[in-house]
Amino acid sequence: MTLTPLELTRPASVTDAFLAQLVARVPGSSGATWKLTEVYTGDVLVELPQSAPEDIERAFAVAREAQLKWAATPLKDRLAVFKRAHALFVDRARAIADLIQVESGKNRRMAIEETCDPPMVMSHYLKRAARLLAPTRRGGPVPLLTTSTEIRQPKGVVGIIAPWNFPFATGVSDAVPALMAGNAVVLKPDNKTALSPLYGVRLLEEAGLPEGLFQVVCGEGPDVGPTLIDHADYVMFTGSTATGRVIGERAGRNLIGCCLELGGKNPMILLEDASLEEAVQGAVFGAFGNTGQICMHIERIYLPESRYEEFKTAFVAAASALDFRAAYDFGPDMGSLVSVDHMRRVKSHVDDAVAKGATVLCGGKPRPDLGPAFFEPTVLEGVTTDMLCGVTETFGPVVALHRYRTVDEAVALANNTDYGLNASVWSTDVAAARAVAARIESGNVNVNDILATAYAAKGTPSGGVKNSGVGARHGDQGLLKYTDVKNLAVLKKQVMGPRPGQGYEKYVESMLSGLKLMRKLRIR
Repeated sequence: MTLTPLELTRPASVTDAFLAQLVARVPGSSGATWKLTEVYTGDVLVELPQSAPEDIERAFAVAREAQLKWAATPLKDRLAVFKRAHALFVDRARAIADLIQVESGKNRRMAIEETCDPPMVMSHYLKRAARLLAPTRRGGPVPLLTTSTEIRQPKGVVGIIAPWNFPFATGVSDAVPALMAGNAVVLKPDNKTALSPLYGVRLLEEAGLPEGLFQVVCGEGPDVGPTLIDHADYVMFTGSTATGRVIGERAGRNLIGCCLELGGKNPMILLEDASLEEAVQGAVFGAFGNTGQICMHIERIYLPESRYEEFKTAFVAAASALDFRAAYDFGPDMGSLVSVDHMRRVKSHVDDAVAKGATVLCGGKPRPDLGPAFFEPTVLEGVTTDMLCGVTETFGPVVALHRYRTVDEAVALANNTDYGLNASVWSTDVAAARAVAARIESGNVNVNDILATAYAAKGTPSGGVKNSGVGARHGDQGLLKYTDVKNLAVLKKQVMGPRPGQGYEKYVESMLSGLKLMRKLRIR
């Protein structure tokens, strides 16, 4: 028997007392609050304090004081905190997933998978941090007599602005390398999904992270963002391209760095020899995983004319068969959208497409009988670039099918976008797929997968090109971006100029001869 939203029982771990303890960490001197709701039912879970500018300033002051001590802590002791945290995060995965589901409405599978991201990031940087942060001695301009040492120093206090679609993964995972590098963090989660990152901070402190080092402030972006950016030494943001432009501009005025992972209109290309069964399975996850609310999910599928009808039939059948409903178990394939407002935005994209001539092959409607923000998995054809969903990120369970005649045409269509975050190519000939992938303008391209192979490869940077972002998370630069470089140069003997009694012309002659010799000896 399928439960209606009113018959749902909230997870036993999510008690009123527990939630009150979590939000008590958030400073809110004005007394203003946000009604944080259970997405499946619309019921209010807790009143989330809203941070005023003076609260944010105090949070940065506390973080800066804690950061001075943390940066002076030996790296091995800092890393030991994350070794303990890794075990805690894995042991508490189910409780974390409960919070993620309650606040975001995603299905159980996606909630559990989200809990895995911070431990994966911790594990990677526990292996790499010591090498990346160690001083690196290099040669100076004069062999033997000069040296230059690259020293990595923390930037200070990093401001992180996390989105609602993966609040725990981005809120905690983006903070981990910053903290390892010796920084403090001030996090602003989305109001709708502040609970799971708040619990993540609590677990880090349980593992030994000093209190005060990781601050959380809450509020609407326009209210909190300016003060946060103005007090930060670096900003990490994940969200829309429009908001990313605003954040980048303000960071630029403050002469601080920023990393921006922004939107996408991600394509999937099916080559003629692709496995239908595997491609359909991949496309279902690519379009409808996390209810389509993944920055790297697929919104455009390009199919060869010879395979179009075959794929369409199988894909529409698979989408129509998805089990989507409110549940705190592993039954449903798909959950809710995050809010009624976002559901209305997704609906507006579908309505606009239909009004301009697109055809709905399945879905296309809200499902208030399942919960306030549910929307059916939707497949469209006949989508054109004069439609909202033809060019703008929909960020919901909506995908469009397109035909192509040649591979060159498919690549051109995939690249015909202002975005460049993720792409997917499917073929039984991996070499052919790699050749196509090399031509796609995207920061991530997966062959015979949608997104997980790229995103879960923590050793390789992941970011966007074009309007999909600046900078990257993961890889060496995912940690090094949170550091400044000091160049410590040493001159052992005064040789940087003419010797006593030597004319400058003679000095120049010897200097130029020396450059030729060093090049010949491959010294410089």
